[in-house]
Amino acid sequence: MRGRGRLAAAVAAVAVLLGAPAEAQTSASTWVPAWTASAAPARFDLVDGVPLVHRDQTIRQDIRLGVSARSLRLRLSNELGVTPLRVRAMTAAIAGETPAAVTFSGEADVVVAPGVTLLSDPIPFAVPAFDRMTITMHVPDEASGVVRRTAMRLTAGDAAVSETTPLDYRQGFVSAVYAERETAPAVIVALGDSITEGATTTRGADADWPSLLADRLHAACPGGFVVVNAGISGNQVVRDGRSPNVRSRLDRDVLSLPGVTHVVWIEGINDIRHDGNPMNPGRDPEEVIAAYRQVVARLHLHGIKVFGGTLTPFGGSERFDARSENSRQVINAFIRTSGVFDGVVDFDAALRDPGRPVDIVVSAQTGDRLHPNDEGHGRMAQAIDLGLFEPESRSCEGPD
Repeated sequence: MRGRGRLAAAVAAVAVLLGAPAEAQTSASTWVPAWTASAAPARFDLVDGVPLVHRDQTIRQDIRLGVSARSLRLRLSNELGVTPLRVRAMTAAIAGETPAAVTFSGEADVVVAPGVTLLSDPIPFAVPAFDRMTITMHVPDEASGVVRRTAMRLTAGDAAVSETTPLDYRQGFVSAVYAERETAPAVIVALGDSITEGATTTRGADADWPSLLADRLHAACPGGFVVVNAGISGNQVVRDGRSPNVRSRLDRDVLSLPGVTHVVWIEGINDIRHDGNPMNPGRDPEEVIAAYRQVVARLHLHGIKVFGGTLTPFGGSERFDARSENSRQVINAFIRTSGVFDGVVDFDAALRDPGRPVDIVVSAQTGDRLHPNDEGHGRMAQAIDLGLFEPESRSCEGPD
């Protein structure tokens, strides 16, 4: 016992020398992702022939946090940027709290080199799950967004942005919010393309299937789970498109996140369709399946369970043909029966029209016959058996 006492005294002494209370050094804490947006190359969208960039603008994002926290950190990304990114006057705010300056190693005005991410200093906000944090930043120099599209509000110059400013849907620079907690929830990453990103859901309404899954899990076990979205519009499994293929972004968008326990993955439609010219067919299903095996194997090495989502119908859409439909059926049969995945989510069955199974039911799609609308995303979320996560569920916190 005397040896333990001497050890405790030594720990306390070191803590004092480091300028921190002894209890702060031994207090249990863990950091988990509370929100994510995957890195993506600049889109170079044109408006009246002029590239769509941020130039002397203040950006406001109202982000729903997927888990409760006693403090927060932000990840600022220029990982896929090609020019330096300067950010000034960044603040974070929670309803009822005074906005806090966001600093990076104590600096409020930062330049992020291409290929780099910066992690903010902790922000001492205690927040419940699903509370909203408002992040604002001034981007003084021309910069193209390099994080997947999210809802944001913009104003010219270094100025306040009202919550009545219309929502835009643009690429930005914040790629994650981390939450400090005493206990670690199960962390579920929703991986995929626009159908996961929620690109065609009501803007700013958190109506994408990953958000709706989070609602269901929170109702069943508050604090036991957090769901983050790693979908990117146009993403592919085998080859690069508007963004790096899923195999090449797996480390950045999944494995770099702390505490990931599960992945729900639906992706491949962009691979198997032709490129707009029917003479240039999509990838063979065997190529997609081989990539599936690689991704699942890599996730399994990290102890992460992977649930495969069947590819949803897209009959009648712009790039639909008999070959791509056959590929979809082959891939879906693999997902359902191969045993490679730890479980299956039958998104196909949730969305298909019973009278014409190659189509999404009319009320659940946007009109392009490819993308689900709010109803469609609701069907997808309901198709996920919460029992898939039960063996890994953490203790529930009770109602907020």
